[in-house]
Amino acid sequence: MKPPRQSILSKDGVSYLLPFVLITSCFALWGFANDITNPMVKAFSKIFRMSVADGALVQVAFYGGYFAMAFPAAMFIRRYSYKAGILLGLGLYAAGAFLFYPAALTGSYYPFLAAYFILTCGLSFLETSANPYILSMGTPETATRRLNLAQSFNPMGSLLGMWVAMNFIQARLHPMDTADRALLSDAEFAAVRDADIAVLIAPYLAIGAVILGMLLLIRLTKMPKNGDRNHSIDLLPTLRRIFSLPRYREGVVAQFFYVGAQIMCWTFIIQYGTRIFMAEGMAEKAAEVLSQQYNIVAMVIFCVSRFVCTFLLRYVNAGRLLALLAGAGILFTAGVIGFHDIRGLYCLVAVSACMSLMFPTIYGIALDGLGDDAKFGAAGLIMAILGGSVLPPLQAAIIDRGTVAGMPAVNLSFALPLVCFVVIALYGYRSIRR
Repeated sequence: MKPPRQSILSKDGVSYLLPFVLITSCFALWGFANDITNPMVKAFSKIFRMSVADGALVQVAFYGGYFAMAFPAAMFIRRYSYKAGILLGLGLYAAGAFLFYPAALTGSYYPFLAAYFILTCGLSFLETSANPYILSMGTPETATRRLNLAQSFNPMGSLLGMWVAMNFIQARLHPMDTADRALLSDAEFAAVRDADIAVLIAPYLAIGAVILGMLLLIRLTKMPKNGDRNHSIDLLPTLRRIFSLPRYREGVVAQFFYVGAQIMCWTFIIQYGTRIFMAEGMAEKAAEVLSQQYNIVAMVIFCVSRFVCTFLLRYVNAGRLLALLAGAGILFTAGVIGFHDIRGLYCLVAVSACMSLMFPTIYGIALDGLGDDAKFGAAGLIMAILGGSVLPPLQAAIIDRGTVAGMPAVNLSFALPLVCFVVIALYGYRSIRR
């Protein structure tokens, strides 16, 4: 007689259903922040009459906040608790969102970057806390499945962020295209710019209010203290210990390249699709909105694939599935580069199905067996999100060249995500070997 299948949300007879639901809600909230932000590269470039590379500073500020705050977050969590880290993260998230209002009053680009940086310092606290907290809410054997389940709700927030960006920002910006904006006088440009900024900040102020509500709800709820027993901060010995493990060390590298690939594919799908649709005679604004619709389709596919992959992990080794999906990502990205028409856009949408498993699976493999060291291990993996700050500006610089070797530069720029998927495939393969 087979023993009953153990719930992935219980341990030693204790159910973690309510804490799991609340913390999983935070996954959706930072997904919203991530994917309302990706289209802002194009939006800010147009609003402030900047190059794609200058607009990509949004991603530098956004993912730079993750990098800067990851280890301070880990030390804070080690000193206090996962719950305290989540509360502080939500507070910084709300503060960054509300700072969009004074940034708008300045009429300048750089205060928005400061607001993004503060917002993502909060996201760094949230992710450094929530991912290992979810891993601890049950048995070690079900940890990777549990994290994949929680992460399945992240793309739901991402979908909402994309939808809000498309309908409440992109569709409501002034319809004047980039070329016509360049011809405006300073006074005319300032009037159009200020009207567009007023459109842009409204969703951020609304999400700030939602975040405050979530902060109060978690503050008033009793949460488990899994992994909160050791409060000593032995940073250097802990780092030496965890980075001596190839599984963890290589996982940080793989996560860096994964996040870079994800942000590049979801940010520059706007530029990729816009080039195709404008070549067919479509106006720039309509081409941008249609490209964002393809981005939403990609996120729906990502979301469905995440649930499918979570199910498959019951039967397939995590490293093997990771390597297979990375291999498929390599093939689709080659299609993005090689095709110069709608087929390339279809390949770019399909890449999202391959990416769905990657972040939580790399995370789970890298942290497996770290115990209380997982708090600092999580920080290293969150710092690896720096890939989303470093790689997109490189791709933007390629796109700004227009054409390279007779090819559209936006196509050739996707060689960077292709390299990222090669690195991830190698990590999955080495995980199988281990």
